[in-house]
Amino acid sequence: MRLHVRGRGLPDGEPIEWWVVDGRLSAEPVAGAETIFGADGDGGWILPGLVDAHCHVGLGPEGEIPEDEAVAQAETERAVGALLLRDAGSPTDTRSFDDRPELPRIIRAGRHLARPKRYQRGFAAELDDEWQLPDAVAQQARWGDGWVKLVGDWIDRDTGDLAPLWSDDVLAAAIDAAHANGARVTAHVFSEDALPGLIKAGIDCIEHGTGLTADTIDLMVEYGTALVPTLINIENFPDIAAAAHRYPRYQKHMLSLYETCSARIGAAREAGVKIYAGSDAGSAVAHGRIVDEVEALKGIGMTPTAALGAACWDARDWLRRPGLAHGASADLVCFAEDPRTGPGVLGDPSLVMLRGVVY
Repeated sequence: MRLHVRGRGLPDGEPIEWWVVDGRLSAEPVAGAETIFGADGDGGWILPGLVDAHCHVGLGPEGEIPEDEAVAQAETERAVGALLLRDAGSPTDTRSFDDRPELPRIIRAGRHLARPKRYQRGFAAELDDEWQLPDAVAQQARWGDGWVKLVGDWIDRDTGDLAPLWSDDVLAAAIDAAHANGARVTAHVFSEDALPGLIKAGIDCIEHGTGLTADTIDLMVEYGTALVPTLINIENFPDIAAAAHRYPRYQKHMLSLYETCSARIGAAREAGVKIYAGSDAGSAVAHGRIVDEVEALKGIGMTPTAALGAACWDARDWLRRPGLAHGASADLVCFAEDPRTGPGVLGDPSLVMLRGVVY
């Protein structure tokens, strides 16, 4: 089937039109194509499929989940137009999803890498000796799709507070191993103390980043480190703290991080740190909420266009995946009104197309 869409693109708002043949975009007119969007003019909006740059297809509250549940998670993302997902750690092997054209594209980081009893049970591959990390990173790099996920900090029950999992020299060796195997590295980090070692070791991205300081923000700018703050998940910090009544230092720290999060992430934005949208869907956050994350990014000072770009064209560039381009896969989402106006519009696409098929 030959299809045609017409509307306006972003970020410039200029008129665009695309033809779809055999699941691919064509900038050249195609005879006999059926116009399925924009038949009455160019008033609608056409974007590349949305991006959730931090989600977990295949992760549940206890870790690994059955394949049918993971499929349902992916379908939920597709329904809101999130057609490219960076899976930031999952114990469920979803590589078979690549053979299912009806499911969003997934960029996998393999399993989280952590120390024993230093992350949520059932989530991570746990290493008894921290010097196992470089080899484990190399293995995950070869297994995944160009990313590796570290747990940078978590509660240390001996000290009763958040603490780093890895020494600086181990991190440097591990990140070098990932880069040597063609992968980038990201890390879960809540607190302040783990950030300098990770950034100086050359890590490519920080997840959450609630412990950013002026010094570590400057380091991120210097090293070109990206940030995916998962702001809607940070809303769970008060509940996490309330459940940790045995660890008062940790409780106080988590609440402080929650209260200062907007200011810290806002300061990173002002300093020029590249920020991308990720919902952290998979355990504490339901799938299909990238729209809420876009809205939350506006709250730390991003313009509506920049916030949407962080979950669309800019995120695709960062992840090295095409947007709307001649010959690219026809993965797009269309809106009758300007999707920058708010979640009521962005969360209600008029048309979602994946690999040339309309859903």
